[in-house]
Amino acid sequence: MKKITFLILTILATTTSFAQFDLFGVRAGINMSNLDYDSVVPEGNTHRNGFVVGFTAQYGVTDKFSIAPEIQFSAEGAKKEELRLDYLNLPVFAKYAITERLSVGLGPQIGLKVHEFEDGFNNLMFSGIAGVEYVFFDDFYVDVRYSYGITNVYDDDQILEAKNSNIQVGLGIKIF
Repeated sequence: MKKITFLILTILATTTSFAQFDLFGVRAGINMSNLDYDSVVPEGNTHRNGFVVGFTAQYGVTDKFSIAPEIQFSAEGAKKEELRLDYLNLPVFAKYAITERLSVGLGPQIGLKVHEFEDGFNNLMFSGIAGVEYVFFDDFYVDVRYSYGITNVYDDDQILEAKNSNIQVGLGIKIF
């Protein structure tokens, strides 16, 4: 597990040190998440309201297209205590600016579970993420995102199969 964490941090540090990013910022918001089961649904699998907070960057490839990596803490999973899953997520958006203020994004996301590691849940998650962002004023924006898990949240030795399903509504500020 330490090797995976080190690898993720090394990739992030290398990417940010070699690239010339156009802007950096911070983002916070609310999550509405749940676990989407392929099999029998455990009791207590109701949606969880959580929070998300993190840092953003954006590298403009063209006037309309940019790459936007982020690092964020995200409270996900379900409401029942043993189904709560908190992650350190690394989404990477391919963003397209429809107008000067409105953009859409799509990309992969990797998540590292940040609490108990021997609890029957996978420690590393992969998801797909899509979102819409609207910039109001010059440096403030609001966005809505949806992410859906590609990998099972449970360890391979568990009989249950479920994927994270998460809606985020966030506010952000572009620092520079």
